Amino acid sequence: MVETTHDNAVQVSGNGRAARSDAAERGGDRSLDKAFGQSVLARITRPIVLVGLMGAGKSCIGKRLASHLGLPFVDADREIETAAGCSIPDIFSLHGEKAFRDGERRVIQRLLGNPVHVLATGGGAFVDPTTRALVKERGLSIWIRADLDLLFKRVSRRNDRPLLQNVDPRAKLAELIELRHPFYAEADIIVDSADGPPEVTLGKVMEALNDYFNREGATS
Repeated sequence: MVETTHDNAVQVSGNGRAARSDAAERGGDRSLDKAFGQSVLARITRPIVLVGLMGAGKSCIGKRLASHLGLPFVDADREIETAAGCSIPDIFSLHGEKAFRDGERRVIQRLLGNPVHVLATGGGAFVDPTTRALVKERGLSIWIRADLDLLFKRVSRRNDRPLLQNVDPRAKLAELIELRHPFYAEADIIVDSADGPPEVTLGKVMEALNDYFNREGATS
């Protein structure tokens, strides 16, 4: 289901089955059709920036979105590690979260100056007011939203998340949801991550992008 939220944000919600049904009602399962993708791509003039909590699927969906649209994909966390010469867990351990956020802000500012691409950001990036302002000015933001159960299921597959070290991970995720969701809600587009094949969420992102551009065209 596609609905509008506050301001001009476009929201796509519902499970994977509903997303596929919506696509069918709009003219077949068009969301991953090449021609449909090209029509969406033609209207993209700014980097697409994926935001959301760890485990939401930003990198997974970002890679597929970039491939589908024929755009470069960039993972901000990997760029930060390259710039720092060490892993993100090491940055947290050696220098603390503040130093990481400072570096993250500089890297994302640099990346937003590049030609159109798909950029996956870390969970705390959009919470930072300066970074959020930069994304709003130079990018098109998409919040990949997932509920607590899905996030916990996904993050449990890895044990290298700095913010989940030496804490109850489910409780920490619940805390982060409470703290960060109001900031993510400022994104231009909101898409609920499906607990299933990534292509389901990818299709929802494509439909949401199309709806966003249609609404922008209608109000311009």
